[in-house]
Amino acid sequence: MVIQMNMNEILEGLSYNEKRLLLALERNGGKGSPADMIRIGGFGLEVEVMGSASWLSSKGLATIKEESEKFYALTDVESSKKGLPERKALLVLNAYDGHISLDDLAKEMENGEDKIAVGWLMKKKLASMQGADGEKSLILSDKGREVLGSTMADEALIDRMIQAPVSEKDADKAVIKDLKGRKGMIKEIVETRREITLTPEGIEAARSGIELKEELTEITDEIVQSGKWRDVEFRKYDVQTFAPAVYAAKKNPLTRLGNEVRRLFTDMGFTEMSSEYVQTAFWNMDTLFIPQDHPARDMQDTFFLENPETISLDDKDLVAKIKAIHENGGDTGSTGWGGKWSEEKASQALLRTHSTVSSIRYIAEHPDAPQKAFSISRIFRKESIDATHLPEFSQIEGIVIDENANLDMLITLIREFYARMGFDKINVRPSYFPYTEPSLELEVFFHGKWLELGGAGIFRPEVLAPFGVKHPVLAWGFGFERLAMLKWNIKDIRDLYISDIDSLKRNTVF
Repeated sequence: MVIQMNMNEILEGLSYNEKRLLLALERNGGKGSPADMIRIGGFGLEVEVMGSASWLSSKGLATIKEESEKFYALTDVESSKKGLPERKALLVLNAYDGHISLDDLAKEMENGEDKIAVGWLMKKKLASMQGADGEKSLILSDKGREVLGSTMADEALIDRMIQAPVSEKDADKAVIKDLKGRKGMIKEIVETRREITLTPEGIEAARSGIELKEELTEITDEIVQSGKWRDVEFRKYDVQTFAPAVYAAKKNPLTRLGNEVRRLFTDMGFTEMSSEYVQTAFWNMDTLFIPQDHPARDMQDTFFLENPETISLDDKDLVAKIKAIHENGGDTGSTGWGGKWSEEKASQALLRTHSTVSSIRYIAEHPDAPQKAFSISRIFRKESIDATHLPEFSQIEGIVIDENANLDMLITLIREFYARMGFDKINVRPSYFPYTEPSLELEVFFHGKWLELGGAGIFRPEVLAPFGVKHPVLAWGFGFERLAMLKWNIKDIRDLYISDIDSLKRNTVF
């Protein structure tokens, strides 16, 4: 009783094409090829047959037997009929009594075939090379003389392929390997033979009185209005039947995180800022009061350009102010760094090493309070590639210019940002940067340990004075990729940039 009930359920869930295939197989003695089913069952394409066969197989009503065989065929039969280049060269050699110069061989053969022929003659040991008075010649070998009156193995196989493709199992592997070495000479053809066979349950289903009726899977306005719905059969669905997995479209984690960060800052009233990848050392370092002998300028950290090697500094008034601040502090009350500041060194072209260059350029154009701006900037440093470092990565940069800006406001902004990113435990500790005072480093607590995620501070007077900024400026730079790794438990930073569709399918980031 249970078996009969299961069969009834299976029959109710059969599609129109599955029923067609069952009946066609039963009429053909219980089995047949896709071609048989196209002929007997009225199918239009093999894919229709095999699609229905797969569903019958998943329901235990049929089995599918599939065998593949590889064949080798000539790409250009007419060209191959003309013979191998080395065979032509052998005939020429024999005509020259077994000794010919390479120049004479080139004259006797067409389309540069002599160069190909010489290579194969030497490889097959059919001839040897000798040189005298600066002229190279070919000498027919004993093996070459033997071959003159016989057919070589590759020639024999080519003769067979001229008649018809040759099965892989009937071809010498070594000869096939050599023929593949002749660019574009042979090609592979894979023939697949399929046979569909009814199981005992399939035979039972085929003989159960199946009726073929037009079947619909959806209701449309036309079907309802025309009354056609009365004369058709609607397909019943089996929710337990196997179906291929469907994966929703997903964004790369960095794309999603970038969108989240932008939304967070714009909701807080921030403007997005940007700058070019290529900068001068002047904007990347000197305007930020980084001394010209600072390790950050070393070639081990910075990508300096060769073309252009330098970029001219056109704003001479600003250059003079920066020079004075570096050498003696200018009008800021600072003593500066001392020594002699070099405009030549400041004009060096480089790939920006931090996103703070976007901040200082924005401040130069918007010196008046209040201002709030952020960026997600790609930066470049000479880092060794490993699980946590790349030579090209991104930073989340931000500034606030406000007459009431202070350290408490900066720490509050940092805590608010990371809280919205899902990190509740945040630690701030003193640090040092040449361009901020006070300076902070921030850490978040993740998986039982504190992890550093960025730096922050209040810009020094030496940074702001050249641009006429009269109010405090809060600044911060957060690691972008590291934040993504923490949010989604990604162990290797390189995984963020590998276009692996399977990884994206498994990823829970939507």
